[in-house]
Amino acid sequence: MSKKEAPKDGAEAGKKKGSPVVLIAIVAVAMLAVGGGGAFAMVKMGVIGGEKVHEDNSPKLLLKGKPDPYAPKVEAKDGAPAEVDGEGGSPYQTSYFQFTDDFTSNLKGSNALIQISVACSTHRDGRIIMWLNKHQLALRSAVLEVLADTPEDDINEVAGKDRLRKRLTGAINKVLTDEEGFGGVDNVYFRTFLVQ
Repeated sequence: MSKKEAPKDGAEAGKKKGSPVVLIAIVAVAMLAVGGGGAFAMVKMGVIGGEKVHEDNSPKLLLKGKPDPYAPKVEAKDGAPAEVDGEGGSPYQTSYFQFTDDFTSNLKGSNALIQISVACSTHRDGRIIMWLNKHQLALRSAVLEVLADTPEDDINEVAGKDRLRKRLTGAINKVLTDEEGFGGVDNVYFRTFLVQ
């Protein structure tokens, strides 16, 4: 028998060339494994199926005695004691921000002028104080708008001044939310308050 002659037995032919059914089965199993692994990875990454988990990166409430990762670096003065929080009252640290300049505006429907200086407080981490400083121009504009929309009769009583503080807090938080995605100011305080 010459080398070019094909074997006469069909079983011998299957052994030498390989069965197409077995080859198709191996390729199909490999494709399923690759596809299944890819689908599993895409589900884990949130690309398909379910909702993507979003990490909350908003400013956090700071408990007393805990370090603020966003606090500005302050050099300790020689002999100055470290700041100590009291054990009573709020469980959270309070940080304050003072606007450097006074606010002066006409009052609504009046010839009277109001001049105030304002400070804000927050129980959240130092990003709020950074944002208050960063957006002072927009915040000043919002405060002046609130003052110009305040009737003179409203500020002659304690309840009216309290409403004004709440409106100022809301206006400041709106600017911070619009600019940074989070408000965080808990209170507004009057440092000075003058009506002429």
